[in-house]
Formats: sequence, C-alpha cells, structure tokens
Amino acid sequence: MTSATVLWIGTYPHPGSEPGGGEGIWRVEVSGGRFTAHDLVVTTPSPSFLALHPSGRTLYAVGETAPGTLAAFDVDGDRLVPAGAVPSGGDDPCHVVATDDEVWVANYGDGVAAVVPVEPASGALAAEQPATHPHAGTGPDPDRQQGPHAHFVAIDGDRVLVCDLGTDQLRGYPRGSATGATPHGAADAAVVATVPPGTGPRHLVRLPGGALVVVGELDDQAHLLVPDGDGWKHAGSVPATGVAVPEGSAALPSHVALSDDGTLLTIGVRGPDVLAVHRVADGATPALHHVADVPLGSDAWPRHHAVLSGSDDDALTVVVAAQGTSELLALRVDPASGAGEVTDRLVLPTPPACVLEG
Repeated sequence: MTSATVLWIGTYPHPGSEPGGGEGIWRVEVSGGRFTAHDLVVTTPSPSFLALHPSGRTLYAVGETAPGTLAAFDVDGDRLVPAGAVPSGGDDPCHVVATDDEVWVANYGDGVAAVVPVEPASGALAAEQPATHPHAGTGPDPDRQQGPHAHFVAIDGDRVLVCDLGTDQLRGYPRGSATGATPHGAADAAVVATVPPGTGPRHLVRLPGGALVVVGELDDQAHLLVPDGDGWKHAGSVPATGVAVPEGSAALPSHVALSDDGTLLTIGVRGPDVLAVHRVADGATPALHHVADVPLGSDAWPRHHAVLSGSDDDALTVVVAAQGTSELLALRVDPASGAGEVTDRLVLPTPPACVLEG
C-alpha cells in the first residue's frame, strides 16, 4: 500500500476580508491521487507562502500584510507550535525559502529582499530584525511595474536569486548576508539576468544543466536563460500554454516546477485555468516543447502547485492550490504524453495559496 504524502498548505483570507479572520496552515495527506486527511493545525494571518528548514524541525510562514511578518513554527508530529515571529523587512511578503542558516523573503509590495539568520541545528529564528536589500527600477507596464516587486527567492549555490516582476530583472545576493548587511541597508543587488521588457518575471526553476526557466506573469511566456559569465542571458521563449486566450482576456502564469528526473516542466496558468506541461530538452542548447494542458475547472485560478517526489513510475502526482475556487486539486499526469486529469478535489474554508511537501 502506498504511504501518504504529507503536505503543508498556506492560505489567504476570504476575498474582501482582513487578514486574521480564521485563515491558517493546514496539514493534508494525499495518497494515490486522493486526499486522505486534512486538518487546520494553526491559525495565523495570511500565511500565503511556506518553507521548511532542512532539518524538518521548523516551518516558516510569511504573513502577506503591510508591513509583513515572518513566523516560525516548531514541527511537532502533526502539530505546529508557534515559535516566534519577526518583521519580513518590507510590505506584502509573498515567497520564502530556507537554508540551514538563513531564511530569505521576497516582499512584493516594495521589492525588498530580506534575510534572517537561523540556528543551523533547529531552524529557530536567531535575530529580531532582518537584513534588508531594497532595489529600484521600473518596467513598461504602468499598472504593474511602477517600481520593484520581489516575487520569488531561490537558492543557487552560494548566492540567492530574486525574481523582480517590477523591473524585469533577476537580482543576485551572496548567501551569508544575514549578518553582512544592516537593516534598511543600501541597494546592493547584482543584476544577474535581464528578461524582455514587460515580462514580469514571477517564478523560476533551474534545469539540471544550469539553465533557468523564468515564467512571465505579464507576457504569458516561459523564458529560457542560459549561463553567461556570472549570470544568465536570454535565449528565447515559448508560450506558457497552448490554450488560446479570447480577446480582452489574459493568461497569467503563476508557478513553475520540474519533475524529479528533470524531463517535464509544469506551469500553472490563471485565466485559462490549466496546468501546462512542457517536455524539457536540456543540454548545451535547452528547449521546451509544449505537450499538454490539463484543465483544472472554471475559475480555478491556480496560484501554486507541487509535483510530489516519489510519484509512481506510471504517473506524476501534482497538487494545485486553486485560489479561485478555494480547493486543493490532486492531479495524475502521464509522464510520457503530459496528459492528465483531476482525480480529487478538497474544498477548504479559506483559499489555498501554497502547497509544501512535508
């Protein structure tokens, strides 16, 4: 019998409601493409993104408010025990990633990337204030790119990459700057890649060969970036989805993820409400080949998803946070064809925003 996979689910408040109205973090189990257990384990304001310390002993949650917060929770079996909180260093934090000794946060509202030191053994927060890395710049979209908007942070060896939706750039910072920068420090980013104007880079994934795939929220494209010196250069793009978008509508890619073997890339696309599947040809000249779009249902608005590790050889299990319908969706995707289907739906009382494998 296949053992269940544990997921931690971050949520948003009800649309139009203030944070702190009952939303929180859920513990969910999934097995064989079906949800087998679910429980609200802690309430906390607008925990829209989560990360686990490598030890598995501490879970972190941003509080997507202005100003923002970063909360820590001790993982005690199937429970979460509050273990302190610090400012996120900016407004409206929307992403977080953890290493053994640091936690990095992307603050969307003002574009600040922030970092907090943690205890390597346990992941406990080791400072009361983050070190902050502000940025400056704009893009051609007057509504969405009037200033910097840090949307995603990723660990890349000894540095951290930040997707800046507002400036069409990837910013790079050295790891270890939790103690090497001062709160409210000067803008010190190295721009390690620039994407076409109006892309609105949202999330990225690193291919095994070192290239990056960056999804553009504003242009509905998956952009390939290949290594170039200390950074990357743009090497082409493909549409994120094969679904035709009616005039006056928009396709807004959200999250991008890679299968364990690096051969399939999945993109959640809001508007068409599909999980787009691309085959990856990695190597000296990487390429993406769109193979399928898995329908998620009307108004699903897929904000985030996870391709679960240890999926069966004959199918990938993908769990999608469908913000628009306040559902978790379990999908089974055929790795040979990319075709898939929704195999289960779990309605939550507040909209899911993040799926984290435990």
